Amino acid sequence: MRRKDREIAEPGRVDSIIEACDCIRLGLADGAGVYIVPMNFAYVRAEGRSIFYLHCAKQGKKLDLHAQNPRVGFELDTNHAVNPGETGCDYSFRYQSVIGNAIAAVVHDVEEKKDALRRIVYHYSGKEQWTFSDEQAASVTVIRLDVTDMACKEHL
Repeated sequence: MRRKDREIAEPGRVDSIIEACDCIRLGLADGAGVYIVPMNFAYVRAEGRSIFYLHCAKQGKKLDLHAQNPRVGFELDTNHAVNPGETGCDYSFRYQSVIGNAIAAVVHDVEEKKDALRRIVYHYSGKEQWTFSDEQAASVTVIRLDVTDMACKEHL
């Protein structure tokens, strides 16, 4: 990271910034380019590992690209605002952001899928009482991102 003065390294602060985000952007290799898609997510830090859960349809471009290459990139950002200035060059942009790389895996275990779906809905609703039937879990794909590296920074 070039701007070390903006780096956030304390895990609790990183987790708080991630929880404040409402969208994760997933980047998948697509031939000579990159396919980037915004998605809903849940985040878990357990036993020194960082994991994101995402859900999507049973088929589509994300899954086709994932089948070709499970290595993905991701980005999240929040707390946006403009810092005005006297001149154009004095303006700056406030933000908190997280970027990283991960190995993506489709979750097949029904209980892990249900837990992931509960976590995703909790992230957006703040309510924990959700239950999912086996049929509901089977109707979607859940993708787990096992984070290999992640960097967080802020400019306020």
